[in-house]
Amino acid sequence: MALELMARAAAPIPLEVAFRVEPGELLALVGHSGSGKTTLLRTVAGLWRPEVARVRVDGRTWLDTAARVDLPVHRRRVGIVFQNYALFPHMTAAQNVMAAMDAPDPSEAARILDLVNLHGLADRRPGQLSGGQQQRVALARALARRPRALLLDEPFSAVDRATRERLHGEIVALRAHLAMPVVLVTHDVNEAQLLADRIVVIEKGRVVRAGTTAEVMADPDALRAMGIREVAVMLPATLAEHLPDGLSRLDSAGGPLFLPQVEGAPGTHLRVRIMAHEVILSRARPEGLSAQNILAGRVARIVEGQGPAVMVHVAVGEDEILARITRRAADQLALRPGDAVHAILKTMSVARDHVTRAPQAARTAG
Repeated sequence: MALELMARAAAPIPLEVAFRVEPGELLALVGHSGSGKTTLLRTVAGLWRPEVARVRVDGRTWLDTAARVDLPVHRRRVGIVFQNYALFPHMTAAQNVMAAMDAPDPSEAARILDLVNLHGLADRRPGQLSGGQQQRVALARALARRPRALLLDEPFSAVDRATRERLHGEIVALRAHLAMPVVLVTHDVNEAQLLADRIVVIEKGRVVRAGTTAEVMADPDALRAMGIREVAVMLPATLAEHLPDGLSRLDSAGGPLFLPQVEGAPGTHLRVRIMAHEVILSRARPEGLSAQNILAGRVARIVEGQGPAVMVHVAVGEDEILARITRRAADQLALRPGDAVHAILKTMSVARDHVTRAPQAARTAG
């Protein structure tokens, strides 16, 4: 059920992009406004046709300009969640969901609404729902088409930060039920790292970098395209315990992490987004610091940038932490690949929305 796309065009913006999304995989298209992200989703959905393009989903060709194949929108089994949700205001949540079905089925609509945590709200109209609830109805409607591919176009941009945090967690949980490829368009690097398996960075209609989250976030060209202060890694950790002082202890390959209280039960597998500019390095384990998180690792490599900073990749077990420090500091520490170091991180430097559950493997096509 993989999704394959190739598109080239001269207008309305220059475009030359190709990527593949595997079944059950979530791929994030990241780039600034006007880079071509939404245009690519419209190409998959059949809402726009580039000069040269090919779209194949689940082994079936939806678009091939060379072979003159162009399936109309209604014949493409695709689910789309738009930025504004585009719900029918005169219909209830259940009716909005059933509108996307080949054969309306109230019990199936109720099942899908339960899947997106809208139990008991089937009879409410969009005007009676919060922004986050409307977003869930839009997602339920997209799933009701039993899509071969799911497209999410900046789906969290219309909700506040607290709601966005909750929705991120729900998307991670929902992915255990999705077997189709998912493409997320976003300009939010944090969102991409929290939700995606792979990232494609697009700038001016071209792919700057494509790969796993770790690969993309280690690429200097991709970092410049996304904004250097957004550089971060997702460090796997396991929730160990909740402490009486309002902190939670997480176990990682580099040692314990103490963070503001994290939702979940002990044993929950998590990923923690650690910003490179928040990490301090020390050769010796420091004493007498207010910072609670001191992770042991080794220098994997040092990547020089165009300015006064360098990016130090610190291996902690099989994972890495990035530290953005000045070249002067790296020289003073005489850092070399293989050197033992300690990565220091303040507890309060990790925001609540920078911690998420680790994605589970997809089980069904939902």
